[in-house]
Amino acid sequence: MFSKTCEYALRALIYIAQQSKNDSRVGIKDISKSINSPEYFIAKILQDLSRKGFVQSAKGPNGGFYMDQKNRDVSIADIVREIDGDKLFSGCGLGLEQCSETHPCPLHDQFKSIRNNLRKMLENSQIQMFADNLDLKLTYLKT
Repeated sequence: MFSKTCEYALRALIYIAQQSKNDSRVGIKDISKSINSPEYFIAKILQDLSRKGFVQSAKGPNGGFYMDQKNRDVSIADIVREIDGDKLFSGCGLGLEQCSETHPCPLHDQFKSIRNNLRKMLENSQIQMFADNLDLKLTYLKT
């Protein structure tokens, strides 16, 4: 459903949000280990997300990645749109370029409903909600 880049970004941001609540900063090695991702790949992803304002970073011995409250309130849909674009929320279920209300594919009506429900769910889901669930041990970022 999401690209690998988007999956790693979401997991990393949720982990950083969880760690940031006590004004902590977390390094790439810790993030990579905690979310089961390749270190180099997650470093590139977080560098890009930092430039775009989804996460903050600080250099030096006490450096690392962190999130302020504004960033922890960002919706999952905003992150997905930034990384994977809007195709998940508007694309054809069969991948056709010309699928529309006037020229529907065989899955159009059913997929439109699923797509709209998914969009609503992700728009109503903030990073902080998932970080809180990690604290409560209701969810996990790696097996």
